[in-house]
Amino acid sequence: MEQLVFELAPPEPPRLSNFLPGRNRELIAALTRFVEGVASDTGLFVWGASGAGKTHLLRAAVALAAQRGAEARFYAEPGAFADPAPGSAVLIAIDRIDEADPEAAARIFTLYNALKQCGGRLLAASRVPVAMLALREDLRTRLGWGLVYEAFDLSAEVIDYLLRHGRRDMGSLLAAVAALDRLSLAAKRPITVPLLREWLQATLDWETREKSAPALD
Repeated sequence: MEQLVFELAPPEPPRLSNFLPGRNRELIAALTRFVEGVASDTGLFVWGASGAGKTHLLRAAVALAAQRGAEARFYAEPGAFADPAPGSAVLIAIDRIDEADPEAAARIFTLYNALKQCGGRLLAASRVPVAMLALREDLRTRLGWGLVYEAFDLSAEVIDYLLRHGRRDMGSLLAAVAALDRLSLAAKRPITVPLLREWLQATLDWETREKSAPALD
């Protein structure tokens, strides 16, 4: 029996353009302005549950800065950040800042002040809001000085169901997420598989009625 080998396309690198926004449209717009230096804030703090896309956004922001010709660095965890001097970096992104130990927190505090002096920017992500960070008070205060956004969480179950039962082209996926977001806000219900199932059924019923409706002269 001959074994078939399927060539799978490599995953796209994280970019703002391939992030499904949902309720994060304002965050993405603010993040773009922040990276481009339009905003005067030194820091931007993104928090949200695991799976909300925070790491994707941080890596995408670093990629955008590099596209603009600026030096930017990404650190997957605060322990990986060793040098509190920014050097020539315009943007430094630190993921999982809520896991910083006292030594890492001290380095980040020094970094924040250095970036403020030279006009650089610090992008940080956390699983908890600023008020709940178990960090030294002076660092926590500085992280709260700048822009603070919560990343909207779209569960893996919802994404999987949408990919299996909905249209899979990017335009349709973006439209579906936007429609679900509006439905969730109107119904005051989180986006879950049952809500998605209801929306898909309603959409299918509407499309069926549209196709079966008699043409107008």
